[in-house]
Amino acid sequence: MPGVPLPVQATREAINITLARTRGPYQRNPAQNEKLAGASLAVRIRMNRRWLEIGAVIGGYIAIREVLRARRALDVRGRLVVVMGGSRGLGLVLARELVKRGAQVAICARDEAELDRARRDLVDKGGDVFASVCDVTDRDAVIQFITQVEDDVGPIDVLINNAGIIQCGPVENMTCGDFEEALDVNLRGPLHAMLSVIPYMKKRGAGRIVNIASIGGKIAVPHLAPYSTSKFALVGLSEAMRSELVKDGIYVTTVCPGLMRTGSPRHAWFKGQAKKEYAWFSAADSLMLSSISAETAAVQILDAMQKGDPEITISWQGKLAAFVNGIAPSLVQEIMSVVARRLPGPTNSKEKVEGKDAESAWAPSGLTRNSDDAATANNERDSQAARQATNTER
Repeated sequence: MPGVPLPVQATREAINITLARTRGPYQRNPAQNEKLAGASLAVRIRMNRRWLEIGAVIGGYIAIREVLRARRALDVRGRLVVVMGGSRGLGLVLARELVKRGAQVAICARDEAELDRARRDLVDKGGDVFASVCDVTDRDAVIQFITQVEDDVGPIDVLINNAGIIQCGPVENMTCGDFEEALDVNLRGPLHAMLSVIPYMKKRGAGRIVNIASIGGKIAVPHLAPYSTSKFALVGLSEAMRSELVKDGIYVTTVCPGLMRTGSPRHAWFKGQAKKEYAWFSAADSLMLSSISAETAAVQILDAMQKGDPEITISWQGKLAAFVNGIAPSLVQEIMSVVARRLPGPTNSKEKVEGKDAESAWAPSGLTRNSDDAATANNERDSQAARQATNTER
């Protein structure tokens, strides 16, 4: 280039070459541009085809699911639904929602006075209700209850296994007896009921079974080792039953709720530093951010049952936890180990305390108000305690 020193001219030529290489196809010769454009078009076609295939698979799944739901849809009006553990908490809320939908309801529980209050509650709401005392851990008692309902009330269209027990505390304070008790109530109880009712349902070629498990049956929660153990087992049992009973027209729905505001902490069992354990558990069960209302859960559970869905996870918190655990289980375990370090430490005692006897300055308090209100509404208090709580709130 005239008038430009050779080093500067060489530098400019190097810069122009570099820019030509980095500015894209429009700086290259026509042959290069045509080749790159063809390659780019091929890549875009492959990407679009892949997205179309993914969309087709998702769309096909949704379409098939909706067709199956429509074919399996069950109207519960006039149907007989048995709720095991239906005298309080979620079981009572489910029974109320069933009454609202026009179903005939049969409930059972261990406590006769509590059961009678629940029966009167449902009758006052217009329900056609049968109630009988039954301990789900006693196989003979469960068989007798199911047989009595079939013989005296009518054919059982839906069985809901809701009876359960929660033990909360450090694993160091738990005994083999705690694990056995959790398995007896949370696993063998539903098993007894299912084995009792399945022959009747098979004979009729139709039936629905709902097993209330827990998000704790998918992700092990610190300080709930016996509970999580039994709920993991129930999820496996429920899924196995589903796969084998569909051919007989029996649809099993596994329900995995997160925390629900049912008032249940009052009847949970606490070990170790019982008052601290009860305080954190009650607060978590009560806060809007970490729990949902029992009424919302009941609607979702019954909708899933009526559609014949295989499984439902209740609450966005539970869905998020299950999703993250599915793609990064090691991360979830690390998070749970951090949570465990923040919970109350173990003690030398193996004694267990029922929630209502583990109250402190923190529970009941403003942090637990929603759960305390739910306990009053859902028969989690005895009648005298409920009246006292109502008078106190006034």
